[in-house]
Amino acid sequence: MIRSEDLLHPTPAGLYCPPGDFYVDPVRPVDRAVVTHGHSDHARSGHGAVLATPQTLAIMAERYGEDFTRLRQPVAYGETASHNGVDIRLVPAGHVLGSAQAVITHQGLTMVVSGDYKRRRDPTCVGFEPVPCHVFISEATFGLPVFTHPPDAEEIGRLVQSLGQFPDRAHLVGAYALGKAQRVIRLLREAGWERPIYVHGALERLNRLYEREGIDLGPILPATGLKKDALGGEVAIAPPSAIQDRWARRFADPVTAFASGWMLVKARARQRGVELPLVISDHADWPELIATFEEIRPEEVWITHGREEGLLRWAELNGMKGRALRLVGYDEEDEAEDSPPISAHPRESGDPVLL
Repeated sequence: MIRSEDLLHPTPAGLYCPPGDFYVDPVRPVDRAVVTHGHSDHARSGHGAVLATPQTLAIMAERYGEDFTRLRQPVAYGETASHNGVDIRLVPAGHVLGSAQAVITHQGLTMVVSGDYKRRRDPTCVGFEPVPCHVFISEATFGLPVFTHPPDAEEIGRLVQSLGQFPDRAHLVGAYALGKAQRVIRLLREAGWERPIYVHGALERLNRLYEREGIDLGPILPATGLKKDALGGEVAIAPPSAIQDRWARRFADPVTAFASGWMLVKARARQRGVELPLVISDHADWPELIATFEEIRPEEVWITHGREEGLLRWAELNGMKGRALRLVGYDEEDEAEDSPPISAHPRESGDPVLL
């Protein structure tokens, strides 16, 4: 069996597979990339060829333009592609629409690059699928025991309750444009909120993409061209930066809310001036991380970014070999989608080969 370090190892550009000659979620333009999902710290433009789910490729085209790469290889969940004798299979990660784990197999060794993932139900994407493997490569955004997130329905229930308590105030919810905003909308619909939901212009194109993919968001209206003191008793969703910007001043005595796993930390909510913190995360919390390790039982766990010390200690106490990769270029949940996507022009040197 090939050694794990010979199949995948960290480089300044990201995780590299020498026998397959490709990178997974590279942080700089490369000739061949496997991309796990569409968030801008994992999916960057300028690669020669990109292998990803059809939904992730569509998200990248929407955000970067149709020329974000020279060549695309769509791979549906469960399908396998091969390059230089290395098999690549994509399985659901449960993070956002189209998010996938990259299952990489070569010479008897299976390694899973999980990307970002969560284990709880999400009405806007396919749920996480555990895959037996020798090496499981995991994020650790919320990799400390203090991070135990409440049920999503309870948090959305707090928002609905506030709407009833303050019927004359607009409720502005900060939520990232890809994944979180659509999830909050669907959770509101499941909680019985049937009225139109108003959205910032930055969300409109991705909302339409979700609708094309069969995610029913219900009646959506643009939060533009409104009179001063508008939307009393209504919900508006915007990127987190917008709820503290001039954009928010037109609304009626707004209740500011923010949907993020970090809202469990009261100091973060105070720093952002959030009146109604909603603990809704698209990442696994501590119990979900541990449950995943226990279910898969890999020989090794590699931690790519986040709070790796707690997970490494847990692995040691539970008979698993652990390793901190300390990859750079990946953002925490609070930061990844609060800035515009990083753009770059496609590589102009060499002719890339599709995976």
